[in-house]
Amino acid sequence: MGRLKKIKMKDILTKIWLILSGFGIMFAIISWGQEANIIPPTEVLGGYKGLIATATGLLLYYGVA
Repeated sequence: MGRLKKIKMKDILTKIWLILSGFGIMFAIISWGQEANIIPPTEVLGGYKGLIATATGLLLYYGVA
């Protein structure tokens, strides 16, 4: 039997914090883009701004962290 890898709670909380930060950053960027008329308003996006921010935030997490 192999050794089981112990996952530290601190590592899990750090990953959660980074994923939530990525979401927040991307949500802010999307909101800024909408205010600057670079990105279509929420009505045109069909209310999927949060979903788009989640997807791009995960991409940001995996690309940077």
